[in-house]
Amino acid sequence: MNKVRKHIIFYGSVQGVGFRYRAFYAAQTYGVSGWVKNNFDGSVEMEAEGTEKAIDDMILTIEKGTFVRIENMSVNALPLHGDYSFEIR
Repeated sequence: MNKVRKHIIFYGSVQGVGFRYRAFYAAQTYGVSGWVKNNFDGSVEMEAEGTEKAIDDMILTIEKGTFVRIENMSVNALPLHGDYSFEIR
């Protein structure tokens, strides 16, 4: 399976609800590398590298958070970085 890298910005109830920590643990579960951080405008920004399925499964796992409500996402493709870990910034 081919790897891809995506730059994603999540909008909705995504800060103060454990989003970044759910992303961190989901990334470990599905073998996704990259990073996640809060933005000043209340959105959450992420770069995720892995298979399409792994990234999709990771997002679905994050959405299952009790208070997480993703209302919209902005997704763009990026060149691969070859990261080996996922970090919270």
